[in-house]
Amino acid sequence: MRYATERRLLQGAVAIAGLVPVSAGAAGVLLGVAMMPGAAATAHDLDSHLRYLSGLLLGIGLVFWSRVPAIEKGPGLFRVLAAIVVVGGLARLLGVLLAGPPSLPMQLALVMELVVTPLLAVWQARVAGRAVLPAR
Repeated sequence: MRYATERRLLQGAVAIAGLVPVSAGAAGVLLGVAMMPGAAATAHDLDSHLRYLSGLLLGIGLVFWSRVPAIEKGPGLFRVLAAIVVVGGLARLLGVLLAGPPSLPMQLALVMELVVTPLLAVWQARVAGRAVLPAR
């Protein structure tokens, strides 16, 4: 198979497969628990969803940690991770507006997502930018 053909097929497959997380994510952001089948989520549904989302958080945190030894490198990856965390925080903030304030641990998570993470991304970009300059 030619490279150009294979590339186009992969692009199409990823675009189609991307419909699943985008539509499910949007439904979860906009509908909350009501997105579950029959608008009445079972404990098993909620447990499954919480574990999946927790796995995503674990993965994000592990990738952030993988950047620590060479923190000045890979600013693009750091920014993408930070953007993912901020999008999650904005979804959580929408939940606060629609459903009311969550418990203290979730409020602290919101601060981490919308304040701490963006500040770390700005700081990392500064360090990365200074790393390419000659030492003074």
